[in-house]
Amino acid sequence: MLISNGLADPTGARLGRVCRKLRGDLHMRHTMKAALVAASMLALAGCRQTTTASENASGNASAAGTAQGADPIDGTWKTDLASIKIDSKPDQYLLKDGQFSCATCTPPIAVAADGAFHPVDRPYADHMSVKIDDDHNVTRTNQKGGKTTFQQKFSVSADGNTLTSTFNDTSGVKPVTGTFVEKRAAPAPAGAHAMSGSWQPQRPTNVSDEGLTVTISADNDMLHLSTPAGQSYDAKLDGTETPIKGDIGGTTASVKKLGPGSYQETDKRRGKITDVIRMTVGADGKLSIKDENKLDGSTTTSVANKQ
Repeated sequence: MLISNGLADPTGARLGRVCRKLRGDLHMRHTMKAALVAASMLALAGCRQTTTASENASGNASAAGTAQGADPIDGTWKTDLASIKIDSKPDQYLLKDGQFSCATCTPPIAVAADGAFHPVDRPYADHMSVKIDDDHNVTRTNQKGGKTTFQQKFSVSADGNTLTSTFNDTSGVKPVTGTFVEKRAAPAPAGAHAMSGSWQPQRPTNVSDEGLTVTISADNDMLHLSTPAGQSYDAKLDGTETPIKGDIGGTTASVKKLGPGSYQETDKRRGKITDVIRMTVGADGKLSIKDENKLDGSTTTSVANKQ
């Protein structure tokens, strides 16, 4: 998953597809998505954990689940940040002559960098502002329906080779915060702000638990998913498109079972497939997640541990 409505509009995901909102916009698409990915869907959901706290404490959760015929995927999972791997093209930003643009965002962004809110047509924002704080720092803020849903602060290092971003995704019932860095891949054009140029995304350095945690349970014909940030779904395993509750971008999820403890989720937004996510519990008891972003061609993998 996941994962909010970050720059990447996120996995999105929000890193647990902070829920898929990030994915659609600037770089948040890599961050949240990543974490959320592990959580499996920056925007995921469900919510019926069959493993009890007492079973976890005694170390018999696995045996108890098997005796009851529970699916290996049942439980609450938290993404291991160190496990996140992102395979993507560099992000391309340009801040020059009072205008900000992101050619690699999906969809691309172009807005005046005057600190005022301007109308935009994006799944997770209807207004956006870009404010130049100084020659090395920039703040971007998203609004939807008059509410601030996402804020991202960019900071370029003194040597100009590292771009650090801190984000605060407030689109859900609980905020998701975090930090990620990008390494310069190409210089800024002459006369442009220091944040301009091409930047290669790295894995997040920190993400709050709300963006890394997901609860999943399965029964005979449905998969149930939920995140602390407020995204959830109850999807039939016949591929029926199911709206993701709490996802302000209008994302739907279609789920099919691949085998015991293994599921594939296909996300759509505005009539287009945005992500194909495969979640599988391995012999080591860890949840492996692979998120293929069909809009920007990136792939994010991660591993989550049962809590």
